[in-house]
Amino acid sequence: MASDALVALIADELHVPVGAAARAMAEFCRQRHGDAVLGVLFYGSCLRQPDQALTESLLDFYVIVDDYAAAYDNRLLAWANALLPPNVFYVEMPWQGGQLRAKYAVMSMRQFAAGCQPTARNVSIWARFCQPARLIWSKTPAINRALAEALAQACRTMFGNALPLLEPDQRIDPIAVWQRGFMATYAAELRSESGDRALAIVAADEGRYRQIGDLILTELQPQTLSREAALRNWQGRRTLGKTLNYLRLIKAAFTFDGAVDYVMWKVRRHSGVVVPVSDWQRRHPLLAAPTLAWKLYRRGAFR
Repeated sequence: MASDALVALIADELHVPVGAAARAMAEFCRQRHGDAVLGVLFYGSCLRQPDQALTESLLDFYVIVDDYAAAYDNRLLAWANALLPPNVFYVEMPWQGGQLRAKYAVMSMRQFAAGCQPTARNVSIWARFCQPARLIWSKTPAINRALAEALAQACRTMFGNALPLLEPDQRIDPIAVWQRGFMATYAAELRSESGDRALAIVAADEGRYRQIGDLILTELQPQTLSREAALRNWQGRRTLGKTLNYLRLIKAAFTFDGAVDYVMWKVRRHSGVVVPVSDWQRRHPLLAAPTLAWKLYRRGAFR
């Protein structure tokens, strides 16, 4: 069956070996949350970079846990993670004479799997995890299977939501579907990257996206959603996504030291927009976040 083939493809992809630097940082993140961790996913542009380049980059991980209360010593962090997942942390560690930096998110298996489903109106999880990822550590073979199934579902959700965006007379080409999907999801979040980045994601691994798209097309039922209805759905996703991103930006002030400088570094790296940060804003990131976010938006850092 095509569904089995898709899960098998994603499972194989999850277990492609990664370099020692990514493994070391994944273990560092895992140890911060102890026995509550079920798996650690490595994703993002650093997947394609050699170890020696990672000291100049920011690695991205998702730490999947079974219980927020067990994952934290701080009840506020556990509560915030359950209410507005994920919690995001910035960490650094020395590595072979240099420094590794990572941003990692913490999310429960239940909420992560739900975020991959077609019923998830927020694009955050299925838009990220229809892209390549590596499972660096997992607790049991059952977790391996559960995560492969979740990521396969993320691919189906993305593709199925993007398909109605094609023009009515446009030939169904998997690559065109993925391109439209990534452009739409980038527009549904506060992103500092341009729309060209969405196209580059597909171009970097076109064979993969075509293979997955072909598998999904054999599973899909005939379209019942009109293009007009699909566009209305995407407008709703944009409103929800930008609102949640804004709230998470404020929440980030609770989760790691140097939150303001991290956000400004990330924005400057992707958009070139620079907003001065005062010592007061560094000391009071929660109070400063709304003003800084508004200034960044006005200067075109978020599209």
